[in-house]
Amino acid sequence: MEKTLNTPSFRPLYDQIKMLIKKGLIDGEWRPGDVIPSEMELAARFKVSQGTVRKAIDALAAENLLIRRQGKGTFVSSHSQERIHTRFLRIVRDDGKSDHLESRLLECRRDKACDTAASYLGVRAGSAIYTVKRVLLFSGKPVVFDTIHLLASQFKGLELSQIEAFQGSMYSFFETRYGVNMVRAEERLKAVPADAEAAQLLGLDVGAPLLRVDRVAVDYEDRPMEWRRGLCNSAQHCYSNVLA
Repeated sequence: MEKTLNTPSFRPLYDQIKMLIKKGLIDGEWRPGDVIPSEMELAARFKVSQGTVRKAIDALAAENLLIRRQGKGTFVSSHSQERIHTRFLRIVRDDGKSDHLESRLLECRRDKACDTAASYLGVRAGSAIYTVKRVLLFSGKPVVFDTIHLLASQFKGLELSQIEAFQGSMYSFFETRYGVNMVRAEERLKAVPADAEAAQLLGLDVGAPLLRVDRVAVDYEDRPMEWRRGLCNSAQHCYSNVLA
């Protein structure tokens, strides 16, 4: 145990085990959707108690990095899993009813990061990025206009046809095709007027009120992989979140 860990001695033991399991995720020892070893196996591997391993796994599950399945084991979270494939999408109908979600892709181009994109992605202005635009339709009605900025270094050769051909969410596509696992996101919300492009795509008048959601998604190592700006028509939809 002492040879394996390079962490300060004041860090709680379960937190050290949590870091070791997370390192396994970063190194690709366990891929999204894989089942990880049992608590007993991990306890033997790290030479700690089963209770310490359980506490570490509980912490990783609370961060949505792992998912416990009763009677089946503990799995690495994946955006392909039904339970979490829309985990970052917080736009819902005001009346609480479910919507059928569709994505209409508009373009994918190689680009240069503007000052804002560079700031969000942690790179220099002018760095190579990809810009993807799409409209999200809720039960056939355009509700969200997304502009997505991705690091070109992480998504080499990205093409619109690849995204269109993939059967699944965009985050699942990133995970499956490029091995980029976006596990956490930070969002900022602001009310803005619709510009000409957003108004046309969402079927609104220029200047109509929109909810702007700026999201930065990061990987296991907290490195920004994506900056996504969503412009949402909130006439019949709202942003819903649960605080605990």
